[in-house]
Amino acid sequence: MLEFKNCENNRSCILLSGGLDSCVLTAALARRAEQIYPVYVRSGLVWEGAELHWVRQFLSAVASKTIQPLKEISLPVEDVYNSHWSTTGDRIPNHLSRDGDVYLPGRNLILLAKTSLYCALSHIPVIALGPLKDNPFPDSTPEFFSKFQEMASQALIFKFQIVTPFSNLSKAEVIRLGKGLPLHLTFSCLNPVDHHHCGACNKCAERRRSFRLAEVEDKTEYDSLPTLEP
Repeated sequence: MLEFKNCENNRSCILLSGGLDSCVLTAALARRAEQIYPVYVRSGLVWEGAELHWVRQFLSAVASKTIQPLKEISLPVEDVYNSHWSTTGDRIPNHLSRDGDVYLPGRNLILLAKTSLYCALSHIPVIALGPLKDNPFPDSTPEFFSKFQEMASQALIFKFQIVTPFSNLSKAEVIRLGKGLPLHLTFSCLNPVDHHHCGACNKCAERRRSFRLAEVEDKTEYDSLPTLEP
């Protein structure tokens, strides 16, 4: 069962990347919260131009009065990531790579750091994210979110809650949940080609497999369609 009680009739911020999970979560929150404040964090990663393009397309398509204008926040990481593939575009994990190969050090820490400051100054008491049950990374655990929530509330003298309503769902289940939404306007690619999915990276492979498992038609435009392992 999805847990939305902290968001109902409340002002909530959603960390919106343009991917399936955060877009479906945005639409779900829009039916429950008083107001939704979507936030996109720029960090200097190679796919951000394409992500922002599709974030705007999706928000325009769902057109909910509950959803407020997109807030863009900048927190660059090139100076500490150095030659990491996410900032250079070199040796991007392909469709044969493992899920662990797409790890971005401190990703949720980076996303939440400045977003929590924005929420405190704007008096928004809830921050929502869309991690799923099979997320393997250390900054996507309930323990991490609980500790960050406590630490940030103390530091900012503003009590807020971090909620992860999809933490017990798989990506296929999220796709089924969002079946009536314009899912073809979401974006999940590490190596975009003219703002479209490359089809050959780790995230494109995950997306294609998840649509197949969900038994939902995938209307995504892919630049290529390499054969996927089961």
